[in-house]
Amino acid sequence: MNINLKEKVRNLPSSPGVYLMKDSHDGILYVGKAKNLKKRVQTYFQHSKSHSEKIKRLVKNIKNFEFILTDTEFDAFMLECSLIKKLKPIYNKKMKSPQSYTYIVIKMNEACHWIEIAGNPNINDGNLYFGPYPNKNSVERAIQGIKECFKINCSNQAKKNTACLNHSIGLCIGICLGGSAVEQYNSIINKIIALLNRTDTIILDEMNQKMLNASEKFDFETAAKYRDYIDSINSLIHKEIVIEFTEENKNIVIIESLHDSTIKLFLIKGNKVLFSEIYLLNDFNYLCALIKATILTHFNTEVLTPYKRISKDDIDEAQIIYSYLKGSNCRYLVIPEKWLDLELGTEVDESIDKLLKEVASE
Repeated sequence: MNINLKEKVRNLPSSPGVYLMKDSHDGILYVGKAKNLKKRVQTYFQHSKSHSEKIKRLVKNIKNFEFILTDTEFDAFMLECSLIKKLKPIYNKKMKSPQSYTYIVIKMNEACHWIEIAGNPNINDGNLYFGPYPNKNSVERAIQGIKECFKINCSNQAKKNTACLNHSIGLCIGICLGGSAVEQYNSIINKIIALLNRTDTIILDEMNQKMLNASEKFDFETAAKYRDYIDSINSLIHKEIVIEFTEENKNIVIIESLHDSTIKLFLIKGNKVLFSEIYLLNDFNYLCALIKATILTHFNTEVLTPYKRISKDDIDEAQIIYSYLKGSNCRYLVIPEKWLDLELGTEVDESIDKLLKEVASE
């Protein structure tokens, strides 16, 4: 690292923000975010032995960097996401190409409800779709794990009444032969649907039991394989929770305490930040009235927004918002649609007052 770059890193602020690593041609190599810019950027140029090969290659090519300060870490997350999608830096993998995200499709129009991976949903084909999922490998591991565990890994789906190779080695219950095995198979698929809909976890419970059984028999290799499968399935379930939460299109009011008696207000609907502003936390009555007016202005203009399924382009922001809400850095409340009626403003007043008092007491 040349002396100018060293000095630049040393002078970075210890504030939230986004950094853009650049090559000798001023091209953007990598976009990252940080709660503490100085501490984060310094790590690239320290302890090189502990760096991955990818980071070592990145650092070797860094000739300059820029940074953008943000008010909060949440702002930094959202800005990073936007810049990665726009700039598509070579060293960023996540969020760069939403088109590579995948869906699980369960084909309901066939005698056997085959479970597959799809690139895009076709909402009019009568099949069930779950997703989108950013990590295709995790989806494939989860499906493979379920197929192996419940012996539904049929390798001869097209031909009927002919046993497949997997049936001969105990990985297929005989779906390819028809008969009662088809009903048994569809029953398992229904359990998978219930799992992804989060109405029944029996599939996961049974896999956990198989993992424990293998461990008790000291078959740690098999137990580790089940553990990895279960982790992949839990990842899918978490994504479904995020998707369901976002698709409910809630009116969300967030207040985060900054410093020097200041707060930042965010208004969010779905996966979009509709409004953000910093305020002094002093005159409660004035601030409550101001926030209420802001809420009514921005959420009332969005009341008639139709239901929209989360797409590949939406999931990253949805995940960031969900994780932020479930973290410990902010306080938030959900404003029901009926509260947006000007004649029913009392509930809004009381909720804002309570929220501000919670933030002030921290």
